[in-house]
Amino acid sequence: MTSFIAALAVVSFSAGTAQADDKNGGVAKLGGQPPVAADVAAAKSSPTVSAAARQVSATIQSRIVDHVRTRGTTHTFGTYADALTGKVVVETDAPAHVVASLVGDHAGSVEVRRQTAKDDYSRRDDVPAFWGGSGITFAAPNGHCSAGYTVQNSVGTRFMVTAGHCFADNAVAVTELGGRVVGTASGNGLSGQDMVLLGGQSYSPFIYVGGVDSGTGHHVASASDPVIGFANYCHSGRTTGEHCGHTVSSTTGTVCTSSGCKSPVIVYSGGTLPQGGDSGAPFYALSVGGTDKHIRGHHIASSGSTRYAEPWSRVQARYGVSIVT
Repeated sequence: MTSFIAALAVVSFSAGTAQADDKNGGVAKLGGQPPVAADVAAAKSSPTVSAAARQVSATIQSRIVDHVRTRGTTHTFGTYADALTGKVVVETDAPAHVVASLVGDHAGSVEVRRQTAKDDYSRRDDVPAFWGGSGITFAAPNGHCSAGYTVQNSVGTRFMVTAGHCFADNAVAVTELGGRVVGTASGNGLSGQDMVLLGGQSYSPFIYVGGVDSGTGHHVASASDPVIGFANYCHSGRTTGEHCGHTVSSTTGTVCTSSGCKSPVIVYSGGTLPQGGDSGAPFYALSVGGTDKHIRGHHIASSGSTRYAEPWSRVQARYGVSIVT
């Protein structure tokens, strides 16, 4: 098993006592000896892993890395030598025959745990390749908006669509938490079209679903305009999360806000509706079977219990793009 050795920085203090201001405006006295972290103090008596377990763990880790390199990330793995139990642990959602091929003749010293390893991120702390429905803001934090969905131009360059009133051309959008660059804005359609493209990063054909802190996404399968009268459209944004039960009452509406008049736009109502910060959020239909989503536009404005969205066809026509699936 590969060992990682933490280097400890030794800080030299001058003779006498050092002083540091505390949060209450007073002065905290620091003695001549630097403070010792509790984990450093405990390290002398911490459990150790046997040489045999380290060797088995290193062998299995190497096999797993080779497997993922050649077979891809269909299955997830976590493996290590557990110093507390002495066991070599393999945590995976791979089928039994795959696990057996990786463990080989070390099965007797390995504990296999059936579970899935996942990246810890959420719609408010997204990572590349970026998904729609995530929380985005300015490089110098200000108001919040939501990412929409991924499109590509005729040469295959990908962009993320969001509301035009969120980012002026050349503005830099970053994740709500963590400040990762999501993209640079271009092609802003205001005042007549509330849309803009974010580019320069990697973007995926997925949108976040579930609650405001969800880390789960579903695949986008298609895009077209909505049907009047259909009563189960959905949105998924950083403020309200994912909600369905919206009914489209018009696809030829006009909405005029401080950023100008937009027309023709989708008019919808019903269910738990988008709120501030959900601008740009994908507006979509569910699949009859399965979890795929079908883009119909992106949310842009509110008026009482009425909501407005830019239709897919206007985005497609302005930018000459196709939906990424």
